[in-house]
Amino acid sequence: MLLSHKYNFLFVHIAKTGGTSVRDSLQKFRWRDPYYLPQFIASKMSGLTRHELGIKFPRHSKIVAAKEMLPHEFFEGLFKFAFARNPWDLQVSSFHHIKRERPEFLNGHTDFQEFMKYKLDPERPYQFHIDTSIELQSDYLIDLHGNVIVDFIGHYEDLQQDFNTACQRIGITPFELPHKRKAKDRADYRNYYTDEIAEMVATHFKRDIEILKYDF
Repeated sequence: MLLSHKYNFLFVHIAKTGGTSVRDSLQKFRWRDPYYLPQFIASKMSGLTRHELGIKFPRHSKIVAAKEMLPHEFFEGLFKFAFARNPWDLQVSSFHHIKRERPEFLNGHTDFQEFMKYKLDPERPYQFHIDTSIELQSDYLIDLHGNVIVDFIGHYEDLQQDFNTACQRIGITPFELPHKRKAKDRADYRNYYTDEIAEMVATHFKRDIEILKYDF
């Protein structure tokens, strides 16, 4: 999550949606914020205490945290936005991320099909890196009553175009995004799926598919 007082925006960072490029690109505008220094100090203190102090919003906070913790009028006046991604594509990206950086969480399921069956098994013990990536993207965008409360949802598939729209809403000149963590090691996500696994993802992420207007 990235908050700017001067430019009056709140960026909600959903993992694996191009958010690292967006956040890093907008980070420089926070330097001009009147509250940048205390925010920076709070962030460093949180890191030094292993985030035991509740003095910052974590990178992947849900918007409901900001709604509940920020003053009402201030929150309502912010331009709130996020980026989302096709759930089937996101699961392929997550699989490769875990395989590359946290292979122990695969628990021997190195084939995508078998891993997805394991991942979506309700009897599977909780594991942080796996369970974070099966959270609904829409959970990051709604309040306690299930209402979407972001002002703009961009899409990973149109990242630059939708980022330009967000810049215009913020009031800054659009500019080209860097390609942070761009994958070059995989085929089209649809090639990873059998009908069975595609339907499992469709069932689990039904609300995302409906709210974010995605299909396979």
